[in-house]
Amino acid sequence: MTTGSAAADPPAPARSRPKLTVLPLIALIFYDVSGGPFGIEDSVRAGGGALLPILGFLILPILWSLPEALVTAELASAFPTNAGYVAWVSAAFGPAAAFLVGFSKWASGTLDNALYPVLFLDYLRSSSGAALPPPLRSLAVLALTAALTYLNYRGLHLVGLSALALTAFSLSPFVALTALAIPKIRPSRWLAMDAAAVNLRGYFNSMFWNLNYWDKASTLAGEVEEPRKTFPKAVFGAVGLVVGAYLVPLLAGTGALPSETAAEWTDGFFSEVGQRIGGPWLRVWIQAAAAMSNMGLFEAEMSSDSFQLLGMAEMGMIPAIFARRSKHGTPTFSILCSATGVVMLSFMSFQEIIEFLNFLYGVGMLAVFAAFVKLRAKNPDLARPYRVPVGTAGAAAMCVPPVVLITTVMCLASARTFAVSAAVVAAGVALYYGVEHAKRRAWVEFLAPVPPPPTDSCHGSTAASDDDDVEDVRAGLLDDEPADEASARSRSA
Repeated sequence: MTTGSAAADPPAPARSRPKLTVLPLIALIFYDVSGGPFGIEDSVRAGGGALLPILGFLILPILWSLPEALVTAELASAFPTNAGYVAWVSAAFGPAAAFLVGFSKWASGTLDNALYPVLFLDYLRSSSGAALPPPLRSLAVLALTAALTYLNYRGLHLVGLSALALTAFSLSPFVALTALAIPKIRPSRWLAMDAAAVNLRGYFNSMFWNLNYWDKASTLAGEVEEPRKTFPKAVFGAVGLVVGAYLVPLLAGTGALPSETAAEWTDGFFSEVGQRIGGPWLRVWIQAAAAMSNMGLFEAEMSSDSFQLLGMAEMGMIPAIFARRSKHGTPTFSILCSATGVVMLSFMSFQEIIEFLNFLYGVGMLAVFAAFVKLRAKNPDLARPYRVPVGTAGAAAMCVPPVVLITTVMCLASARTFAVSAAVVAAGVALYYGVEHAKRRAWVEFLAPVPPPPTDSCHGSTAASDDDDVEDVRAGLLDDEPADEASARSRSA
């Protein structure tokens, strides 16, 4: 069987591929998580008024977003590789658990990405008033997916720069909206809540969807310039940007419009808010910003999902073909795999997709928080260029609120969501054993991590064994040489 390097296309020299810097990485994290206030409208209707969503976007970033961002900053600085959270879980619990987390998160991300070409067309339809017939609409979704996939193929630095430009454009109409809304704001409207109209399942799913995916960008850590310094800065910068992008337009819109309009707040309602506050010109501006935001969301999600597959291939978890890079440094087959999943899932409804992806994402995040706590307890001396300034007990306590939130969202899921998620997990288990069987039989080629250097640790203790597990992951993925040279030295399974 040939070696890993023979299977891969000759990559461009590592130095010729531009790396992500702080600002483009902030924009990519912003689009991994948010993309702007588009999509938060349903939280007003499901919350029965302005009070619950305002409280949600004030409190949940502290209970949910900040802990996840802190975990991401610490572990991404300790494992600055494209495997991201897969490497974290592998170091803590072994390759089987890591594979299942990687599969469930990839499935969740692909479900999420299936929304954006459809939403892009929906926003264009709402601004033009013309609806495409079903056959043309399907072709338009396919063409849009192909065009955005090609941009992803052309280079991550281009995706980062385009995300930076799209961030500025997507948020620009809300600066005008807020300025025009100020004279019309009545603070008493922010306290409105109709208890009879509250839909807890819809409310929590909307809030959770709009505040998750902080760890997604960890799969890009191997493409970041000085990731141990850059990644923490970018994560914390993105937290402030996301919270501001949600709260300011929400306060402006709900404060300027009568409380009785709460039932009208459904997906896309911000364009109507712009119409009522500023006129047709602001409505069109918001609709154009929403359409372009969906392009940014697609690009960021596609990058994270594709580089996750590349990282898993570099760990020897999936076939080596997923580690192949194009001349632009992008994972060609991983991108094609993710794009195929998007096209296949684009027929599903908006609410179905949100509930399914939230559940699958929750399963993966429970494992990530558990890995964070275990690595703190069992490997306190692991090199962490950024470290959350709390001890092991504080780290565990920090994870309690997000775990409670995840459990709440999962418990509110429908029976159908439980069934679909169970089927996805079962498929992941079957795929793991199928891949391991193919590896043993040498049916396809796999890369193997670089063997770790010998250590003087005592292998008889549990702590030493845990240290070895972590070092196995780090030694295979964290090499001072360029990633492509490390791949060239890998051996087949």
